[in-house]
Amino acid sequence: MKYFPSVREQLSHLALVLVLVYVSNASEYEYLSWKSDIYHTGGRIYGKPPQCVDIPDDLRLCHGVGYNRMLLPNLLEHETMAEVRQQAGSWVPLVHKNCHPSTQVLLCSLFAPVCLDRPIYPCRWLCEAVRDGCAPIMLAFGFPWPEMLTCEKFPQDEVCIAMSSSNATEAMKPAGDSPICPPCDNELKTDAILEHMCASEFAIKTKIKEVKKENSDRKVILQKKRRTVKLRNMKKKDLKKLVLYLKNGADCPCQQLDNPHNTYLIMGRKVDKQYLLTGIHKWDKTSKEFRKAMKKMRNHKCPAFETVFK
Repeated sequence: MKYFPSVREQLSHLALVLVLVYVSNASEYEYLSWKSDIYHTGGRIYGKPPQCVDIPDDLRLCHGVGYNRMLLPNLLEHETMAEVRQQAGSWVPLVHKNCHPSTQVLLCSLFAPVCLDRPIYPCRWLCEAVRDGCAPIMLAFGFPWPEMLTCEKFPQDEVCIAMSSSNATEAMKPAGDSPICPPCDNELKTDAILEHMCASEFAIKTKIKEVKKENSDRKVILQKKRRTVKLRNMKKKDLKKLVLYLKNGADCPCQQLDNPHNTYLIMGRKVDKQYLLTGIHKWDKTSKEFRKAMKKMRNHKCPAFETVFK
């Protein structure tokens, strides 16, 4: 027997659409209505009933996203705000990389879902668009696209979160001819330096001896004289014969690697059997941003990337 929604259900659905349109005007969100009921409960049995709570100022990923209240537990099964903060903090650097115009839309729809009477998941194709733009950036730092964002589990024929029309237009624009090099951000910005440091297992002060192309990577050989700035999960003896690789960076523009005579703050981490270059910044004590970053580095609390990107 074919199901026909009641007038009350139709009005409820209309109210939902109107709320979603209102939210999309306040932020970069747009919601599309489809017919399937596969995700109507979100597939989640919460330990406690969802509540509508304020998005705190220190939830950097989603504070100011366009609405002020979110559901908790969220759509990633985080039941406390402390857990949301800890997990969401790992994604802030990716948003800063501008790898896709809807990265924040996708993430905040899951970490800080808008308060409605039913869970609304991101559209599968939105997830795929963000993944295709951002996964290469994450791989450059040695982080795979995580299982919690497996796009196939999101709906494609249901009420779901999509890109706004402006974002869709932006996403369809052809990329430039030159690929980007995420570890080679040229600007000496405190936040960028700290984000690179947090994605790294070590940071050293040294000069570059030689740069070679090796398949699709760039191989960076360092001078023997080097000073340790930070070590995490590594020993000093591991740094003695250190050779770094800029993953898939054979042809990407990296001003620092073109000027090997300068002294650099070089950061990296071990992935499989290789050491990846995760950050390279000119050692410039005349820069206020650089000095601030070096000072903050001593006590800066980093997000726990390993608990998220696995």
